[in-house]
Amino acid sequence: MGRPWQALRALRLRLLGPEKELVGTDQFGNKYYRVPKHETRGGQIIPERRFVEAINRQAYQYEMGDFPIEWEAWIRKKRNDPPTIEEILKNENYREEMKQKIKDVSEKDKLLQAKEYEKGLVAEPVHTQVKGHASAPYYGKKEPSQDPTSAASTFQPGSWMPPGSGSGHNK
Repeated sequence: MGRPWQALRALRLRLLGPEKELVGTDQFGNKYYRVPKHETRGGQIIPERRFVEAINRQAYQYEMGDFPIEWEAWIRKKRNDPPTIEEILKNENYREEMKQKIKDVSEKDKLLQAKEYEKGLVAEPVHTQVKGHASAPYYGKKEPSQDPTSAASTFQPGSWMPPGSGSGHNK
């Protein structure tokens, strides 16, 4: 590179800072960049920046899992070196194996519980049906009534109506 180009590059570096450099691309096509640590004209030190140019640029289309975990860790500076494709594939295979093992253990556990229920070793769980909130004045009923009701051990208070509302009792 000639001397004039070096001078222009040095001037550009001082005025605008260093160029972004492509670090890698993931299997989805997202590109990962870094801007190295540099000093501005005024002497201010700008730390290294890492960012991604997503293949899906619109924020409302972003979903969890669009970026591999390893690349996200690199962007957040949780790791120093960018991940390799081999590392990402190895970790993905490991996660799939774990999902399968969890599924197998869950199925074995369900079968074991069913056998224990059959033999009477464990009481079956009670399934309760919730009909409303217990603090509601009409718990278990479809709508409140104006008059209180009582049947042996249960009591339902009536709904209060202000005097002179017209729909209450004439007393």
